[in-house]
Amino acid sequence: MSAIDDTQIQQIVQRILKQVMGQAGSDPVPAASSPSPAAAPGSGAQAGIRRIVALGADHGGFELKETLKATLSEMGFDVNDVGTHSKAAVDYPDYAHEVARLVASSKAWRGIMIDGAGIGSCIVANKVPGVRAGMAYDYSSAVNSREHNDTNVLTLGAGLIGANLAKQIVKTWLSTEFGGDRHQRRIEKISAVEKQYLK
Repeated sequence: MSAIDDTQIQQIVQRILKQVMGQAGSDPVPAASSPSPAAAPGSGAQAGIRRIVALGADHGGFELKETLKATLSEMGFDVNDVGTHSKAAVDYPDYAHEVARLVASSKAWRGIMIDGAGIGSCIVANKVPGVRAGMAYDYSSAVNSREHNDTNVLTLGAGLIGANLAKQIVKTWLSTEFGGDRHQRRIEKISAVEKQYLK
């Protein structure tokens, strides 16, 4: 992974500050986010899918999932809650797979998965072709994962971040557009690697 230079860090910080200041008065509107790859711009299918966020968690992320479900609804998104629905112990791969499957099959525009650390769910989600999952733990990682990597699944570690930070990460991630340009070339290379192993 190449290092980020000072100029890039300053640009990221400036974008984050603009987004945070802009969100102080109002929540981001779903329609302002980057277009869904599942449908052509302006189509009815796009408008419908861009409102759907698949949301999942294991037992460690259950409480944060419930909090974020309310936040997403307040932002105007339709939430497809795939579970879990209690604090009873479950296995995170089952839920991460379902969130990723819904995104990959265009049944959800984006996906959010929460477990204790966010790492395991990220690994699982990235096994599903067509998914680019990224774990975010602060504003910068949320912006970077969208702007540079065009992530369509976000994973969070409930044991690492609090509810308020999680809300801001989610709002930032959902409202940050993909940067395109040189990043598009790199996304295409990621897809090419994936295709090499699809048999």
